[in-house]
Amino acid sequence: MLFRSLAVVSSFGAESAVLLHLVAQVDPSVPVLFLETYKHFPETLAYRDELIAHLGMTGLQIVEPDAEELAKKDENGLRWSWDPDGCCEIRKVQPLARALLHFDASLTGRKGFQSATRAGLPRFEIDRTDAQGRLKINPLASWDKDAIEAYMVEHGLPRHPLVSQGYPSIGCAPCTSK
Repeated sequence: MLFRSLAVVSSFGAESAVLLHLVAQVDPSVPVLFLETYKHFPETLAYRDELIAHLGMTGLQIVEPDAEELAKKDENGLRWSWDPDGCCEIRKVQPLARALLHFDASLTGRKGFQSATRAGLPRFEIDRTDAQGRLKINPLASWDKDAIEAYMVEHGLPRHPLVSQGYPSIGCAPCTSK
C-alpha cells in the first residue's frame, strides 16, 4: 500500500490533548477530523477550539452528518433515546467513513485500557470497513491512565472542563454521564 495522506480522528474528549500534542510536535498542519454530531456539550466545542489554538494546529476539519439522512432518520433529534446505535451510525459512523475516503491512514486516540473490547488493541491495524483497506494507527494503544496523566502534566496541556465535574469520558451529551 502506498501511503500518501494521514488524518487524526479526535473527539476532543477527556484525554484527546495527548495525541493532538504528539501530532502537533511533528506537523501542526495534519488534518484533524472532528465529528460534529450536533449533540456535543457546549464545553466540548469550546475545548476543541481552545486546544487547537493552544497547539497551533491548522488542519481542523468539521465532519457533519448528511443533512438529508439526518432529516429522514432523526427528524426530531431524539433517535439517541430509543436507538443509540442508529444515532451513532447516522451522526458518526457514516460521516467518518465518508471523510476517511480522502485519506490512506488515520491516527486514533484509542487506548487498550478504555474497555474490555479494546484490551490488547494493536498499535497498527488495517481498517477494512471499505474496499480501500486503510491503515489505522493507535499510538496510545499501550498507554495507561497514569501515563496519560503524566504526559498531560509534563506538557501543561489544557483539560476538558467536564473532567473536573466528574466526567471520566466525554462524548455526546445525551449518552454521557458522570
